[in-house]
Amino acid sequence: MSAIILRDEIVHYEVLGRGRPLIYLHDWVGSWRYWIPTMQAASISFRAYALDLWGFGDTAKNSNYYSIEQQVSLLEEFLNEMGIGKIALIGHGLGAIVGLEYTARFPDTVDRVMAVGLPARESAIHSRLQSTPPAELADWLLGRSPITESAWAEVPKTDGRAIQLSLSNLTALNLPELAQKTDTPCLLVHGQNDPAVEPLSIDLAAALPEHVHVVSFEQSGHFPMLDEPAKFNRLLVDFLSLQSGESPRQLQLKEEWKRRVR
Repeated sequence: MSAIILRDEIVHYEVLGRGRPLIYLHDWVGSWRYWIPTMQAASISFRAYALDLWGFGDTAKNSNYYSIEQQVSLLEEFLNEMGIGKIALIGHGLGAIVGLEYTARFPDTVDRVMAVGLPARESAIHSRLQSTPPAELADWLLGRSPITESAWAEVPKTDGRAIQLSLSNLTALNLPELAQKTDTPCLLVHGQNDPAVEPLSIDLAAALPEHVHVVSFEQSGHFPMLDEPAKFNRLLVDFLSLQSGESPRQLQLKEEWKRRVR
């Protein structure tokens, strides 16, 4: 286990590989651990870090730090403490919100961002996330299978207040507005069968700026990296392989993605 001390509290992370830095930020359900297969896929060319946010996994449980603003500050302080420069960000659910908010605040630090299961606005998030204990959320969103065991292993470590408090200050969330704050290339990934976060509407996706691109996984729920891991990892590698500043809409030029991703 790897950890650093921030604000006199333990912050847990894990790291694989060598190369340019890549940061993974987890969802409301689980922690760093379900990223392992994706980290392994990226670690051939990247130094992949997976961070436990405040209240999750083995990072400290302190309700003073559970707001989105404080989670963004955690990422900032982690990067500063570790001496990590320009990064690629991969965020899921809560982590997607934190990642985009960080990108809007520090656009020169983020080369590109992949946001998985990002809600367009507060109303796109199912109310069950706000009121359901972590174990019941895991039953609802993960199910039981060998591939979800890694996520399940971390569920008992979650402070339910970290979920509730992060959701309580999302009233100002507005994806189109957030996307306009930076020209950082951004790939939005949604599971078409996600019960927790409504996929983007066609009209909203069409209105996004050129540096933002949307890919839907037709066979996935809230965890496309677990539901369709081979496809997810291939998309991630293709996205990371783009030239710096290149729009992710270039991914559509690949015939294999035209066939495999709708």
